[in-house]
Amino acid sequence: MGAVDCIDCAADASVVSAVNEGIEAATEIAGLQKRPWVMISVNDDKDLHFRKAEFDPEDCPADCSRPCEIVCPANAISFLGKSASGTSSNTELPRILVDGVITERCYGCGRCLPVCPYDKIREVTYVRDAATTADLLRRDDVDAMEIHTSGRQSAQFKELWCALGDSVENLKLIAVSLPNGGASTISSMNEMFSIMKPNLQCFNLWQLDGRPMSGDIGRGATKETIAFAIELAKAINRPPGFLQLAGGTNAHTIDGLRKKGLFQTTSIAVDSSNSADALIGGIAYGGYARKIVGRVLRSMQSEYGGAARIEDHPQHLLMALKEALALVGPVKCS
Repeated sequence: MGAVDCIDCAADASVVSAVNEGIEAATEIAGLQKRPWVMISVNDDKDLHFRKAEFDPEDCPADCSRPCEIVCPANAISFLGKSASGTSSNTELPRILVDGVITERCYGCGRCLPVCPYDKIREVTYVRDAATTADLLRRDDVDAMEIHTSGRQSAQFKELWCALGDSVENLKLIAVSLPNGGASTISSMNEMFSIMKPNLQCFNLWQLDGRPMSGDIGRGATKETIAFAIELAKAINRPPGFLQLAGGTNAHTIDGLRKKGLFQTTSIAVDSSNSADALIGGIAYGGYARKIVGRVLRSMQSEYGGAARIEDHPQHLLMALKEALALVGPVKCS
């Protein structure tokens, strides 16, 4: 049974280092036969994947039912009765600000935004700095890059690509993640490929983002990304590059692809990435993977404390591995 091919993470030096440390730990524990590539994510403009929720807990009415806390899939919203001012109910010591959004956990799904009855939650978006990203790409522990784009404005994509310069030349894979733009999708893809082509020296991949960050919601969340796959599989003038699904992917995605005859089940030649035989070559799991592994982590932390490391608790590590392999296995071994 195989493991993942790529681990996607934020374009931040400390995060990249942490991911590589995790891979080293996994190699020691499980004896990985193939080291997964480390991929960093960047964006060329405002994007759902590059935002955080934010609010001031001092503004929240005391009688609020806190629906934001209930819907947050990352447990990133905390109400512990502590804040930046005043004193706690059982001590005269000043309270510390710990309520609100825990930034490190928030991955920008946005589910809290529409449910706040007082409209107190706002989104904060950001764009990765191209110069900083270029420096990161020149490190020897980054193998791939994913560019999130709307596909609507090729000028912004070109600006980012040109700013990255020769830093992309040592990469093994470049992925472009884009939503379904309807009739304009193929023309947008071809335009972006023409921008990349002069200094594209590695594999390229198109990530079809059907319903962003929704895979953990339920079975139906995968329908949009499968519908996107059907459209792209039929297109005869799409640019070169492998196709991968994202946005709403979960345990039901592979079955959905098989029913449509779209899932690639055998090894394919490198030069077949833009042929009809390649079909769908991979699946990216985000929110759903967080959900299933997160259950194990929360169970461990409730028993051993928040600072517990999963590699120090074999029983929980085995549980997490079983969950992960049950998800990845059908992709790798079909």
